[in-house]
Amino acid sequence: MSTPTLNARPSMMDKSTFVSTYGDVFEHSPWVAELAFDRGLTGAHDDPNVLADHMGQVLEEADPERQLQVICAHPDLAGKAAAAGELTDDSTREQAGAGLDQCTPEELERFTRLNDAYQERFRFPFIMAVKGGNRHTILAAFETRLNNTPEQERREAVIQIIRIARFRLEDRAS
Repeated sequence: MSTPTLNARPSMMDKSTFVSTYGDVFEHSPWVAELAFDRGLTGAHDDPNVLADHMGQVLEEADPERQLQVICAHPDLAGKAAAAGELTDDSTREQAGAGLDQCTPEELERFTRLNDAYQERFRFPFIMAVKGGNRHTILAAFETRLNNTPEQERREAVIQIIRIARFRLEDRAS
């Protein structure tokens, strides 16, 4: 089985088109797409997994401060932005796909409590690629990851953001 290619071929785009097409893959952080383009694109990057690796490497190699900017661009899971309808289209679909729009009042209270505890401990939002998950697995991960060190959690957030980007690119290819 062959890997699907992206509908718009990144290797054939100029920088402006590439950034306008893929600049939102990393939440409110078009600089990732800009640097990925500057590093060069070949026909191999028309594969969503190869492009995800390429763009993810940009984030992995960024300094911790820049990584934190990308982390902080993400909304809380089942948080105030979701309740106010202020999520990006991608985040809205992802959170709904994991059932976060169907939380009971008790689950919403638990999410709020965990979001607050996480923010207090790490000073950035809890990030998890929720596609394929559900609110129960997300809440369990929340509680487990609260035991991490800030450095472990920053690295885990970067890994999760790259997974989110991969899912977004795969969705665009299908």
